[in-house]
Amino acid sequence: MPDTPAVDLGPQTRLVARLASEVTDVALAGRTPCPEYAVRELLGHLTGLAVAFRDAARKDLGATTDTAPGTTTPSLPAGWREELPRALAEMAEAWKEPAAWTGMTRAGGVDLPGAVAGAVAADELVVHGWDLARATGQEYAPDPAALRLSYAFLLEAAQDAGRGGGIFGAVVPVPDDAPLLDRTVGLSGRDPRWTPPRPYS
Repeated sequence: MPDTPAVDLGPQTRLVARLASEVTDVALAGRTPCPEYAVRELLGHLTGLAVAFRDAARKDLGATTDTAPGTTTPSLPAGWREELPRALAEMAEAWKEPAAWTGMTRAGGVDLPGAVAGAVAADELVVHGWDLARATGQEYAPDPAALRLSYAFLLEAAQDAGRGGGIFGAVVPVPDDAPLLDRTVGLSGRDPRWTPPRPYS
């Protein structure tokens, strides 16, 4: 994605932080659109990815940027209610630096251009924000700029003949005239109609 525009991730990180703040302890065991993750693991994943992509933006490469996703089940830190919003805010701040979107960096153990890493970061925030909102019965309207970048990234990824495994899964067909969020969710391997098996409060 050589022409990937720099996007302010602040609005989307703040939205994800707000969604997380509304999650009750009871809801932590609930199912999510990610078959491998309960709400607890999803929040753990969000915490870890916020730190990893903060460091990827800073070009501060090491343990946080070298670990491939899916190697372990994410654990939820005991102090996640403070740690997650802080990590999300630091992530957004790091990606405000123009240098974050240039040169090379690393995320998930993969070396990639900064602009591509920024697109992946936006996609993670948008799609997992939808996961969290849908799993916990919250309204969800992602930041438009982050949503457009997520859609463009997933659309390009869908052309990869080897795609279909891992967290994305196979594309779920969605009508061309469906809302952009639904089309993005479908490209991520999720069914936009997904609902949790029972409500949590």
